[in-house]
Order: sequence, then structure tokens, then C-alpha cells
Amino acid sequence: MPKSAAKEKQAEAKAPTRKPKPTFNLNDPSLYFNRELSWLEFNRRVLEEAQDPSHPLLERVKFLAIFSNNLDEHYMIRISGLKRQVAAGVLDTPPDGMTASEQIAAFRERVIPMMHEQRRVLHEELLPQLAKHGIHVNRYADLTDAQQEALQRYFENEVFPVLTPLAVDPGRPFPHISNLSLNLAVVVRDSRGTRYFARVKVPKVFPRVLPINEVLASYGGEAIVPPGDHFVWLEEVIAANLDVLFPNLEVVEYSSFRVTRNTDVEIEEDEASDLLETIEEGVRQRRFGDAVRLSVDQSTSDRVRRLLTEHLQLDENDVYTVPFPLGLSDLFGLAALERPELRDPPFMPKRPAVLSTPGSDIFRTIRQQDILLHHPYDSFLPVVEFFEAAATDPNVLAIKTTLYRVGANSPVVVALMKARENDKQVAALVELKARFDEENNIGWARALEKAGVHVVYGLVGLKTHCKVTLVVRREPGGIMRYVHLGTGNYNATTARIYTDMGMFTCRKKLGSDASELFNRLTGYGQQMTYRRLLVAPEHMREQLTSMIRRETQHARNGAEARLIFKMNALVDAPMIRLLYEASMAGVQIDLLVRGICCLRPGMPGLSENIRVTSVVGRFLEHSRIYYFLNNGEPEIYLGSADLMPRNLNRRVETLFPVADLDIQRRLLDEIIAISMGDNVKARQLLPDGTYERVRPRDGREPLNSQDWFLTHN
Repeated sequence: MPKSAAKEKQAEAKAPTRKPKPTFNLNDPSLYFNRELSWLEFNRRVLEEAQDPSHPLLERVKFLAIFSNNLDEHYMIRISGLKRQVAAGVLDTPPDGMTASEQIAAFRERVIPMMHEQRRVLHEELLPQLAKHGIHVNRYADLTDAQQEALQRYFENEVFPVLTPLAVDPGRPFPHISNLSLNLAVVVRDSRGTRYFARVKVPKVFPRVLPINEVLASYGGEAIVPPGDHFVWLEEVIAANLDVLFPNLEVVEYSSFRVTRNTDVEIEEDEASDLLETIEEGVRQRRFGDAVRLSVDQSTSDRVRRLLTEHLQLDENDVYTVPFPLGLSDLFGLAALERPELRDPPFMPKRPAVLSTPGSDIFRTIRQQDILLHHPYDSFLPVVEFFEAAATDPNVLAIKTTLYRVGANSPVVVALMKARENDKQVAALVELKARFDEENNIGWARALEKAGVHVVYGLVGLKTHCKVTLVVRREPGGIMRYVHLGTGNYNATTARIYTDMGMFTCRKKLGSDASELFNRLTGYGQQMTYRRLLVAPEHMREQLTSMIRRETQHARNGAEARLIFKMNALVDAPMIRLLYEASMAGVQIDLLVRGICCLRPGMPGLSENIRVTSVVGRFLEHSRIYYFLNNGEPEIYLGSADLMPRNLNRRVETLFPVADLDIQRRLLDEIIAISMGDNVKARQLLPDGTYERVRPRDGREPLNSQDWFLTHN
């Protein structure tokens, strides 16, 4: 063998062998977390906030209520949907491969310990600490005889006339138990020893956590000791006086129970001659949906449990036995107590410097520059003033807007009605299918129609979830279009508790896109492409796919590549596959996902370049930001869409580009950087699906991103 060939062979033998890159089947179910279980992990993070002593006491009580409210809604919508799949024999599975039955069983297994932990936190941590601050939630049995007598007089005079005990016997069938109502299951016995069952509904017209001080002041009774604010559970007052409801009968046993029903009413839009009336009827039918969960307290006897289960057509796996009390979403009433020292300190949202003078010409300001608002740190008032200015400005010809959740007292809707009084052309798309806001939206739709506003209810088969307002104004240079685009609703109340973003602009291409979008929503326009907006369901998926693949190609070409996405949920399997491919190519990816995340990060060779964090804190993280490094020419989009099949396929959504360089810098260097740097309220998603708190490292100071924005905005 020639010497040169021998040397080459020796060199090859010494050279380190390169391990072949692992290959992955991106359809493998093990690469995906289950949506329902991921959501449950989000609700666990909410529960952890109730456990966090850094929160004021009443804020911790509020998080306990949010935890329960979230669970109620999840059973009403998602678990009920899974149960329908089981009943219909649906065999399709999500990307994680779990059947509907497996999902229900796994959800139950995980949620029961969390429900018990919630009550442990209430009884062992929060109530004792509240008592130290003069807020006492008493058990009825612990009150003195004189105090119980005063409550008895209160019961007889105010509560008793409202109650309607419903017997169950051959002549009186088992009554309908309305959704989320709290009830007492009562067993009574007559003089012959015959037992009877009755149901007593705990009325919602009285406070669930009843203030005793007010009762004692009205009905006598000795002063309660120790001094302070004293409360008692309403159902215990009713239970203590059941003999008044069932005279000449012996109360053998009683216990509380609560039913959760399917509220996801199917609306056949194609067959609805009047969508508003159809939605209204659907809302009324919610209380009659099939039962999906029965909650009973630990004192419930097996006999009563079987009776309830049989009549509600449930099985044992639908029954949840938990310690007293049930229905802890009612703790919102306690959390709202006027005790400032036990609540988050109030804050005053700031006005951006360019809008610092109320009453100034907002249209002139928008002509000078694009304006970004970061709520709740930036005030929502400029948005309201934008509507009010458009309503009264003699040069404004038309206002068009989308209304998804606007709240009970909406200054935006009032401004739209005022605009009609001033002979403006006003069109409002009111989304009647905004879940749990249907009744409110129906009321506003009728009020707007009465005022002469052109009201439409959206496109058949699609929810309109985008947040867009267009104002058309006559100016010396011709017609000018002013646009507000946002990530959140036109709701002045939630703008103080949700983190959202909005942008004012009069850029011509965005104005033209907004006009064509409204023509699509109110008429028969079949707009399939837009100049600047990304619009679902027409082409948002295609455009996002293209931009993620572009970033992947930059990485393959050896360029620095970066994606930063902030959203509420990441569920869509095709988008997750694209992110896996980008990670394998070397793209550095940060995902700030508040809630559900079905992507499994940190997997060697697959997703080791992906970091997923979730911030749960004082405010509900709600804004969506999509950042693409794009080989040194960054692109940033904001908007209403999460990466979920429903957003990309079944909703009208918009993402809008941020072209202003100063706003881009603010988004990247401040808003995104601070959010990603949170090491107090952030949790990092681990490859096994659990989350761990991010802690300060390398000598860094603790950074609570929401607190930082409050003090630095």
C-alpha cells in the first residue's frame, strides 16, 4: 500500500466519527402533549398562585375562585365534548393518540387531587390567615345560640319565602337540576318510618357567603366575637332550618350537591332564519344540557349518591366527592371585599406621551405616527376617545368595527350609537357566538339596531374573533382611513386585567386591507389575499407556514435564525411540526405560551432549541406576538390568533405587521425581552409535561415582568 494511502487510512481511523442525526416521525403521538391535560396543567398554575404567599390574601382567594370557574367551564365545554364523542363512537384521536375515554379518565385522575388541594389551601392557609385580619368565615355550628337564633329569624323572614322544596315520589318526578346550581339533598322520615327524598335549591339571590354582621344588626343577637367581618355559608343556614321547610317530618340526613351540564349548544346556522333568535334560544337551552359532572360533599350517603347518579343518568366516574364547600367560584364575592390592605395595590394606567393631552386631535396624532398601546399598563381611554372622536367629528363619514366581548357597560357601544345620531354610517359585526357572552352581545346587538347601526352577525360557520376598527374621514387631501387593530376585545373592563396590545395607524395598505376585510364580513366579498394583513381562515396558515419555513432555511444556510412567539395556546399539529423542523435545523425558538401547549420541548435532536415558558400572575396574559428574525430584517406581527386549529381554520382572525421601527424596538427590546426574562412568575415546560418555576440565576435580580411594566411603562 502506498505510504500516502496508509496515512490517509490512519487519519480516518483517528478522526472522530460523526453521529448521524436522529430521525423522527413527526406524527409520532409521543411527541405531543394532550390538549386537555395541558390545559389542566395551566389550571394547576392558577392554583399555585393561590398558594403563593407573595400575593395579598384576598388575591389568593380570587385565584381559588378562578381555579373553580375555569374547571366549571372546561367541564361544560371540553369534557362534555369528549363525552359526546364517546357516546357517538368517534374513533378519531388527537395528535397525542389518546381516545376520548382515555382523556376523560386521565383528566379525572389528575383533577381530583387538585380539588382536594384547593380546599386544603382554603381551610388550612387562607381562612386562618383571613381570621387574623378580622375576616371570619364561620361554620354555623360554631356560632353561639343567640347568633343562631338571629340567623333563624333572618331565615324565616327572608330566605324561607324564596325556597321551593321539591319532593320526589310517584306523583312528583325528579326535578330538573339547573347548571351549576347549588342544592341540598334532603332525606326526611314520617311518623310511620317511611323515608322520602327532596331537593332544596340554594337561591342565588342571596350572598353565598352571608355577612353575619348585617343579619345581627337587623335581627338582634349578641355581638359576635372576635370583632371584625363575619360570614357564614348560606347552605348551612338553610340546612339548620330544614325543619321549617318540612314540618312534622324528621330530617334524617342532608348534604349538598352541584351539577355541571353540557353548555356547548350546537347551532345549525344554515337552517337559522334569524341567527339572533336562534342564539338566544340556544342560551336558554344551556341549563337543560346533559349532565356531565356531579359534585357531592363528603357527608353524602351512598343511597343519596346512587339516587342522584341514576336520575342524572351519570355513572360513578362522573361523580366527584370533595370536602365542604362545593362551588368555590362563589369565593369571588369574598375576594371583592373592600379591604385595600389585603388586595393588590391600585394602579393608574398611563397615557402614551403622544396622547397625553385629553381632547387633542387624535386623528392628527395618528397621521404623524403609528401608536402602540400596551394594556393594562397603557390606558384604554385613548381607544374610547378614538370612538368618541369619530362619533362627533363632522368630517368622519363612516365607522366599522368588530365586537366580540364588549362588557356590560360599554363606552364603545355608546359612542357607536352616538355616531348614528350624528348621521355617520356605522356598521358593527357583533359576534353572537362569543361563548358565555351571548346574552350580553344579544342585548347590545338589539340596542345598536334600534339606534340605526348596520349590525351583522358574522359569516356562517365561522366566529369573527378579529379586533379591527376602521374610521373613514374626509380630509383636504381626500379620503383618509384610520385603523385600530388589537389583540384584545373592545372591553374597558377587561382592558384593566388582561395584557393586550393595540395599534393606531393610517398606513394606506392597512387601511385598504381593513376596508376589504369589512366588505368580506358584511357583504359577499371573496377577498383571498391582502396587502399587509394575515387573515384566517383564507391564508393566515399559509403565510405563517411560509415564514417559519423561511426561518428554517436561513438556519440551514448557516445564518442566525430566531423565532419568538407569544400566545395563549399552541395546539395545531401542523404548526408544531413546522417548529420541530425549525428546531432541528438550528433555529432558536422561544415560545411564551400562557395556557395549553401540545409541543414537547427540550427533546434531544428534536426540540432542544425550543424553550417554552408560561407566565401566570396578577394579569391574564392575552396578547399575541409573532417575531421572525428573517436574516436581519425582522418582521413582527400582532393580532388575535393563537396557533390552534379553531383560530386558523374556523375563525376570522387577523395578524397585523408592525412596520414602525421604534415600535419594533419597543416590542423586541422591552416587551418581549422583559417577558422572557421573568424569573418570578414564569414557569418553564419540561420534556415530561410538567412545569417548574424559573428562578433567578447567575446573580440576577428577581424580575416579575408584570410588576416591571407597572413601574416602568
